[in-house]
Amino acid sequence: MGNLFGRKRRSRVTEQDKAVLQLKQQRDKLRQYQKRISLNLERERALARQLLKEGKKEKALLLLKKKRYQEQLLDRTDNQISNLERMVQDIEFTQIEMKVIEGLKIGNECLNKMHQVMSIEEVERIIGETQDAVEYQRQIDELLAGSLTEEDEDAILEELNTITQEQLELPEVPSEPLPEEIAEPTPVKNRPKPELVAAS
Repeated sequence: MGNLFGRKRRSRVTEQDKAVLQLKQQRDKLRQYQKRISLNLERERALARQLLKEGKKEKALLLLKKKRYQEQLLDRTDNQISNLERMVQDIEFTQIEMKVIEGLKIGNECLNKMHQVMSIEEVERIIGETQDAVEYQRQIDELLAGSLTEEDEDAILEELNTITQEQLELPEVPSEPLPEEIAEPTPVKNRPKPELVAAS
């Protein structure tokens, strides 16, 4: 149906991918060429034997020279295939290296942004405040644990006495005589509870 909104789709195939594909296609063509030459070599060897049996030594010699030339071509195609495969591997490895470098670049940018948010002065300030809070808490813990000096304890006791004297209000003493001792009531005997029997 085409692009409805006129936006071009970006292809995921990179130039490197295209190059790798072309190199692999060339390698495959060379391998097909090798197979063809190998089949020709077999035929020409069989033909050279036939010519020797028929006594046509000159034609057999010419055929063997041609066969020798094709064997050299086979060796050269082996070298070319090896070069193509090495090139493909180099490109693929370079693509992996590029992805690693891209990952490092993104990580570096992320770290730089984080460093901009949190400056060294800010970190030092936070650490200082944390250390102050820890020291303050330690002092409170020491106070609560009873590690006070004698002067501290005397001051605390004096303050406690002052507070208790301010708040000390005794109840009035009753003027009436106290009642005589009341006899304890006799305990009521417990009756046994009737047992419940399940209806059948």
